[in-house]
Amino acid sequence: MKLNVQNSNNETVGTIELNDEVFGGRVKTDLIWAAVVQQNASERRGTHATKNRALVSGGGKKPYKQKGTGRPQVGSSRTPLWRKGGTVFGPQPRSYEFDLPKKVRVGAVRAALAQKLSDGAVIVVERLETADGKTRGTAEMFRRLGVSGKAVVIDVKPDEKFVMAARNIDGIELVSAARVTARDIMDTAHVVATREAIEKLQESLG
Repeated sequence: MKLNVQNSNNETVGTIELNDEVFGGRVKTDLIWAAVVQQNASERRGTHATKNRALVSGGGKKPYKQKGTGRPQVGSSRTPLWRKGGTVFGPQPRSYEFDLPKKVRVGAVRAALAQKLSDGAVIVVERLETADGKTRGTAEMFRRLGVSGKAVVIDVKPDEKFVMAARNIDGIELVSAARVTARDIMDTAHVVATREAIEKLQESLG
């Protein structure tokens, strides 16, 4: 598989060859799903909490005597059986984070890139840089490349001026090639990557 390499003016300046064993074949959507669920779970705050009978204020005094009233025996008005009582087995603060095997994480990124390649949504550029460091010029560059809506921009080590100029563009997310995830790739309409980033990904995902 070969992809054209564009410059900032959307002119073809070369080609890059991709390994079909890495980016070809069947797209394993189950790996993508597992990686997205894992990343979403790791970002959950998990601060939900309910009060059990020990945490509900009040209820320190026995409501009525133990025997002779004809009513059931009870030691506190905050028993879970009563209105305004504590909650039994309610949610408590916890972490939802869990880990995935490295092969699953790598396979998910590989499958996500393969899906975007089959959709024709991957744009390879020679380099990502801005001449004046202005957001307007950087946004114009993306328009020339045909990028609209949400896009993930992948580079090995993004240029500092480019990062400063692109971070204010709505829908553009900059990610290092070493940290890109399957969710980053699937949650966008376009994938813009430098030649160096594609070569790095092909090496690490192979």
